[in-house]
Amino acid sequence: MGRPTLAIRVPATTANLGPGFDCAALALALYMEVEAEKAAAWEVVYEGEEYADLAGGEENLIVRTMQETARRAGAEAEPCRLTVHSEIPLGKGLGSSATAVAAGVEAADHLYGLGLTMEEKVRIGSDIEGHADNVVAAIMGGAVFSHYLDGQVETVHIPDPDVGAVILVPDRTFATKESRGLLPDTLGHADAVCGSAANGVMTAAIAVGNWKLAGRMMERDVFHEPYRAALFPDFEQIRRFAREAGAYGTAVSGAGPSIFVLTEPGSEKNIADRLAGEFPAYRPIAVRASSAGAVAVAV
Repeated sequence: MGRPTLAIRVPATTANLGPGFDCAALALALYMEVEAEKAAAWEVVYEGEEYADLAGGEENLIVRTMQETARRAGAEAEPCRLTVHSEIPLGKGLGSSATAVAAGVEAADHLYGLGLTMEEKVRIGSDIEGHADNVVAAIMGGAVFSHYLDGQVETVHIPDPDVGAVILVPDRTFATKESRGLLPDTLGHADAVCGSAANGVMTAAIAVGNWKLAGRMMERDVFHEPYRAALFPDFEQIRRFAREAGAYGTAVSGAGPSIFVLTEPGSEKNIADRLAGEFPAYRPIAVRASSAGAVAVAV
């Protein structure tokens, strides 16, 4: 077996942040690392049982992303053996598919000398993922607010969010398609205006570092949480308990089933311990926001 020629590290993400539906996302300091070495045929090896059932050949999402990224740049994607280690729970609303896409874009750019700009990486990743929130945060790091339409992406990037978080991870998994099936086709004008205002204030609060206000606005979603609430029988109890424990706010992480709790930096471990004692059906992960997006690291 040869020596890896490249390693890519990509952060987990949480998306929506309440009212920022399909728009807002935050990179988290949980990482997936992909080591690549040139090979005669495509092969993907996952370390750890949680990812063991994922495709290991050309049908793998990282591989397909590398091939598509190279194709768009007019290059050929030479086969590689990829070894993947991930701290990110699979299928738990923490952007595991977006990290795979981000890793594929970054790996292709470095391995095949594509010279992609950040804007090109974001556009390719969003096209492959089908929406921009998680994948932009995984590529760029920090907090991002993105608009994606007809292949065009507009993004506001806040590179150094100083905030902590607790992720409450249940045993069950959700498919994003299943969770999206609970959403209505239309929303009343007054509700949409209220939700849009909450997202606007939340975004501005994050931009100026007012995380307490951001947390309050995070809890005023009308776009998705009311329709997914039945999937979380203890969601409101968790929200109340977390607030009493000092958290800024609580939201569904992405499409679920994990729950995202925004905290003052430095308090995440204490709040995680308290939540663990009160809600044993969840595994709490204390974490900070990640300023780093997808990057090549030394091997």
